[in-house]
Amino acid sequence: MFFSSNIKFMRKRRGRTQDDVAGAINMKRSTLSGYENNVAHPGMDSLILFSNYFNIAIDTLIKIDLTKLPESQLRQIERGYDVYLKGSNLRVLATTVNKENEDNIELVSEKAKAGYTSGFADPEYISILPTFRLPFLSRQKKYRTFQISGDSMLPIPHGAWVTGVFIQDWTSLRDRDAYIILTMDEGIVFKVVENRIKTEGKLVLHSLNPLYPVYDINTRDIREIWQFVHYISPKIPENISSENYHLTETVKKLQHDILAIQTKLNI
Repeated sequence: MFFSSNIKFMRKRRGRTQDDVAGAINMKRSTLSGYENNVAHPGMDSLILFSNYFNIAIDTLIKIDLTKLPESQLRQIERGYDVYLKGSNLRVLATTVNKENEDNIELVSEKAKAGYTSGFADPEYISILPTFRLPFLSRQKKYRTFQISGDSMLPIPHGAWVTGVFIQDWTSLRDRDAYIILTMDEGIVFKVVENRIKTEGKLVLHSLNPLYPVYDINTRDIREIWQFVHYISPKIPENISSENYHLTETVKKLQHDILAIQTKLNI
């Protein structure tokens, strides 16, 4: 447990005295001192007070040694990228910032996907990813861009660069919206989501291309979720509506039947 060292560390990081913090949360200074020196243990009410004051999740204050985190991660926690989903492990978003202390948009290419699957939480790995900025996106949100492969999300073509905004609360995912999801087994997938987290603890994933089947994924197999914002591609999107797909399949069947008839006639 790191609660005592964490509240002392965060107090000093903000340049506050024990009197400042105790007064702000309506607590005796001696009580705060006891918590910081680990001679007293807070109840749930006190934990909530400290969580609200520092804007840090209770789980983080207790389970994560904040003194050992790199500066980039500390800044992200202080800015709200402190994610704890009930029933899962604590996840702290690794990210990079520019000289103005603004978040970069990191690029995860097709070649980098395998490394990202294992290094997504490693600040050193994230720091070597190429970065760029898009001036029309909000500076208050965290974005990342992934290169997709395959045709499961046509008309978004193979090789397109898909940008997503980081999602903290997975229960807030909206049905029929598209998300980039980092999974344990499949790596990075880009799908349209049906949210069943609250009722069944899972997401139902749909492809835009009707050739691909619908499948489920349990939240315990998910590591990150990014909501689709836009994509960049030099290719003109193809029209692959369900109506066109069925028409194409009908034509293919007719061609097959005609070929079979011709084969019989030539015997």
